[in-house]
Amino acid sequence: MAYKTTGDASDLPDLFSDLVRCETRLYNALNDLLRARHGIVTSQFEVLRYLRDHPRARVADLAAEFAIGIGATSKSVDRLERLGWAVRAPNPADRRSSLLALTDEGVRLVEAAEETFGAGLAELVGGALDASSVAAAAHALAALRSALEGRGVGMPTG
Repeated sequence: MAYKTTGDASDLPDLFSDLVRCETRLYNALNDLLRARHGIVTSQFEVLRYLRDHPRARVADLAAEFAIGIGATSKSVDRLERLGWAVRAPNPADRRSSLLALTDEGVRLVEAAEETFGAGLAELVGGALDASSVAAAAHALAALRSALEGRGVGMPTG
């Protein structure tokens, strides 16, 4: 299906702009909230939540999920380890990689932060969209994400 620029609100460049600006504003607002209440930033929260929900994940799994480079992902995990929230364990299936896990402190942190994150997100989005609009947007974005990921679009090269 080809789209043409129409100059109205359904224009794809406008959609792109709105997606990016909404993401940035939500991310920044939630970042400020998480930092104030839990001393973490949104990116740390996302990694901690992923590790909690995906036991025995590897750095490569995190990099693929968040579409960031292996080096940046490894440095992020290094920080979480230094803070006492995550640990690396040898991967018996592949000596070149490690399996990641949350520490007890990491589990407590992500569970507390998840409540703050959920309430903050509900307030930010719920104040602007009704439930049917949220459901429609979630469905559309999930379909777009799936299509992009299925084609390997936007993955880092290194």
